[in-house]
Amino acid sequence: MLFNSLHFLFFFIFVTTLYYTIPWKLRWVLLLAASAYFYASFIPVYLLILGVVIVVDYFAGIWIENASGHKRLLLLILSLVANIGFLSFFKYFDFINNNITYLLEMMGRKNEMLSLHVMFPSLILPIGLSFHTFQSMSYTIEVYRGNQKAEHHFGIYSLYVLFYPQLVAGPIERPQNVLWQFREKFDYDWENIKAGLTLIAWGMFKKVVIADRLALVTDAAYADVPNQSASTLLIATFFYCFQIYCDFSGYSDIALGTARVMGFKLMTNFNAPYFAESISEFWKRWHISLSTWFRDYVYIPLGGNRHGKAKLYFNTMLVFLLSGLWHGADWKFIIWGCIHGAYLILAQIFKTHRIFRPHHAEKGGPVFVKLFHIIWTFLLVAFAWIFFRASSVSQAFEIIQKIFTPSAYTGTHIAINSGEYVFSIGLLLLLIFKDRYFAHFMPKTSVFWFLFIPTCLFCYLFGVFTSNQFIYFQF
Repeated sequence: MLFNSLHFLFFFIFVTTLYYTIPWKLRWVLLLAASAYFYASFIPVYLLILGVVIVVDYFAGIWIENASGHKRLLLLILSLVANIGFLSFFKYFDFINNNITYLLEMMGRKNEMLSLHVMFPSLILPIGLSFHTFQSMSYTIEVYRGNQKAEHHFGIYSLYVLFYPQLVAGPIERPQNVLWQFREKFDYDWENIKAGLTLIAWGMFKKVVIADRLALVTDAAYADVPNQSASTLLIATFFYCFQIYCDFSGYSDIALGTARVMGFKLMTNFNAPYFAESISEFWKRWHISLSTWFRDYVYIPLGGNRHGKAKLYFNTMLVFLLSGLWHGADWKFIIWGCIHGAYLILAQIFKTHRIFRPHHAEKGGPVFVKLFHIIWTFLLVAFAWIFFRASSVSQAFEIIQKIFTPSAYTGTHIAINSGEYVFSIGLLLLLIFKDRYFAHFMPKTSVFWFLFIPTCLFCYLFGVFTSNQFIYFQF
């Protein structure tokens, strides 16, 4: 069930209306049933897989809390192995097997292990597996650390993992933030309704009006790279930067808004990332729930920056290699992650040089220096996005070669007409203006209606409705 569908619209209205109608003590039952239906609407059988993960971590949390000494650590490890095992089986089995096959063929040998899709032809990756697996792991880790009491109510814990607004594409929540909220009684509150609907409307605008319109250009260019000019690929890459941002942050806005209408407050996942003045700041603004997850559960436990420069560089690269792998079982994602890791390491090495030092570290500096850092950071991020968007590593290098070859700029042939092109640029300017000056704007009631209704009409009239799945659903 896609957020940008009539199915979801009717589902949301029905569930929310019923939520405020039934007795408070039954609300968790409604939300659990609604969340199960929401996930089953994609592929019903995968609800069983998610159910196994829920059962494993539910009991693991209780056992870890009641255990002592080394037994606690052993139970945590078993829980993490089970979670990572499920994720690896569905997402990384074929990737690992294909690379083993390649290595064996180089040595003149044959890999007898069949690929997962040969053994199970109809098998596909469960939607949002990486998201709810990481959310489940955060629960057992926090129980082990003593920061969260084990949840003994199986239904409430199941809702923590299944909660439909953020089930398939985050944000990746922590138990301390949301578990207690499922026990709260949220009365009807117009301020919550208004804030939630504002987020939903803006998120839908970003998805169907901006992201899916930019996708028309990006998809066409990247689908036929050999026949595209460098200028066309450059425009497509520029558009993709905003396409993926509007697509993913649009989902996050809808998720936060849907939850907020019912009184729940989820963590902010984006904060105007393209206004970052350094790569480090970019990752404090982009996919915040994932970057903080890796920081708290991988980077800091490895020692962070506390054991010398060499360990700092190693930890940084490892975290971003894992981040790339989290995004997909493909070398292009690993390279994308390693590029960001290299950016951060180089920034550490050359941080005494002005060109690498963010303007916000120099209070009172000139505006053009700040602007330079924003543009420089954006260009670095845009370059890395080429690997993320390309269909393969070889295609990414082909695109890069064309973009950096002056003779390849032979003309521009984008997949939309000049009117649509100008309209798209105007939408990007609106997005930049909104992110810069009204990033967390919540209007008063009179202004709300003035903005909400036209925004909905704009989505209906100018939205691109092609059943485009949200990009991060594949992760």
